[in-house]
Amino acid sequence: MEIVPGLRAVRLIGVNAFLLDDEDDGLTLVDAGHRGSSRALQRNLARMGRRIEEIRRIVCTHGHPDHIGGVHEIAAASGAEILLHPADRARLRISLREVLAAPAPGAIVALLTRAPAESRPALEGDRLPALGGTRILHTPGHTPGSISLHVERERLLIVGDMLEYRSGTLGPPNAFFSDDLGEAWRSIARLAELDVETILFSHYPPLRHGARAALRALAREG
Repeated sequence: MEIVPGLRAVRLIGVNAFLLDDEDDGLTLVDAGHRGSSRALQRNLARMGRRIEEIRRIVCTHGHPDHIGGVHEIAAASGAEILLHPADRARLRISLREVLAAPAPGAIVALLTRAPAESRPALEGDRLPALGGTRILHTPGHTPGSISLHVERERLLIVGDMLEYRSGTLGPPNAFFSDDLGEAWRSIARLAELDVETILFSHYPPLRHGARAALRALAREG
């Protein structure tokens, strides 16, 4: 599904992923679904008349298995580099001893998630070439290294799991699977300062109109 020219939503296993297309830079995949998502991605690409080898990079919004489970096979098939925030890369190195000392859903998920063998840091302020420049924002809370992508030209925001959109209502991330809700609310307050009209989520339909007002209203709840 085309969101705006140069940006499509693609359904992978367990997640809405996004393809950013730049004429000079090729394709950027945002999130990679669960393990086994390579076939679904290749079917989507074939319908577009594209090939998996055209993917230059895979940007992971955070280190949960429905977002990075497929990076291993997709990177192997495409040669794409993987971008992940250092805080989540560190989180995925958690030990069983650390989990037993302070058991929590986020820690258990991290222990059971296979980290990429190699990744490049996705850092605050970095820009991807697509769509006139897509800015990476560090928005911790759901995980320590959660990031969002701000497409300023299109007034559009890709938030991963940092926000939920249930029954037409914008809300904070899932409390059970989030590492630090206080941190999440601070990230929400920051997102509310942006000029955005559209928000894209990993597990919900897009919020296509009035995103800035909805973000500001949500930030006031925090």
